[in-house]
Amino acid sequence: MSEQSTAPDLAELTRRSFETGNRCDFDLLAGFFAADAVFDLSQVGLARIEGLQAIREFLEEWWGAYEEFEAETEEVVDLGNGVTLATISQAGRPLGSSGDVACATGR
Repeated sequence: MSEQSTAPDLAELTRRSFETGNRCDFDLLAGFFAADAVFDLSQVGLARIEGLQAIREFLEEWWGAYEEFEAETEEVVDLGNGVTLATISQAGRPLGSSGDVACATGR
């Protein structure tokens, strides 16, 4: 019998979720979340979003606010117990704008 772990590599799943968002495949992106997931952005002044459908709608709206948008994972650390910490950079051009915006966050 194989000794390989069947547990998912959460750091790799985190990276893949951002890549999926960058392709604007929100149906596939929703598959990275449990049906009862909570996406808590309250510490950065945004909402606490509960449930798969609400999270999907939030992410689609977030990406949809930009003509061009990309979120890139800088570093992803598996902290154990199903928790990851990701440092990401986001860059884009908001709809109707000729200027670019960028930020880096750790979450």
